[in-house]
Amino acid sequence: MAVDESIAEAAAAGDVPPTLRFYRWQSPTVSLGRFQKISDIDEARIVKQGYDLVRRATGGRAILHAEELTYSVAGPIAEPHMAGGVMDAYLRFSNALLSGLTILGLKAEKAGARARAGRELSAACFEMPSAYEITAGGRKLMGSAQSRRKGYVLQHGSLPLRGDVARLVDVLALPCAAQEQLRQQLRRQAVTLAEALQLSPDSDQLDFPRIAAAMADGFASTLDQDLEPGTLSPNELRRSAELIRTRYADPAWTLQR
Repeated sequence: MAVDESIAEAAAAGDVPPTLRFYRWQSPTVSLGRFQKISDIDEARIVKQGYDLVRRATGGRAILHAEELTYSVAGPIAEPHMAGGVMDAYLRFSNALLSGLTILGLKAEKAGARARAGRELSAACFEMPSAYEITAGGRKLMGSAQSRRKGYVLQHGSLPLRGDVARLVDVLALPCAAQEQLRQQLRRQAVTLAEALQLSPDSDQLDFPRIAAAMADGFASTLDQDLEPGTLSPNELRRSAELIRTRYADPAWTLQR
């Protein structure tokens, strides 16, 4: 999370170009939306499961990041692909994500512009798709969130590759009966890439570098951009370390609200 934000700040300052990033998580981690209540999750259950916990700079509801590809795209608000409102950029990036999934052999769709996650939904992000989020066979495949502040646009999202899409339910602050009901609901309404492509969980087609390359090609072709591999600049590394210390590893940030 700190690296995403440091890249966004550097791009807004003109120190680095708009950046597309793909990454995965060293250990399963629950991320909370920027304004989500900490009471939505059971901290003791998170510890028991051996998960980490972080709060994102972007909105939305809780996600368990495990066995997935995470993407982020960051750039200055004035950059043409970031221009307009939140939904304008969402639509552009959703089309790019769809293009990448097509390269992988999946016929996916994006939710309609009027799709909204209502207040009656649970604390789990993957329960229902919001506007322009990616679905496969009518089930949510990718969740994304966007932040616009300090002159930058940062959007990041999650593509579950394999595993049980309902594992997050184990750490939500819900009674057992409600947990089981939500677990079954998530399994009906969300899907992993392996399930959508009808692949075994250990299939070579779920190889992370292969999927990241396909998604990058989707962004390049859809947005008509030439992508160049890069590494974090010294300033981005320093800023990332500062953000870890002062925000993302700080309980005052994570446990707020």
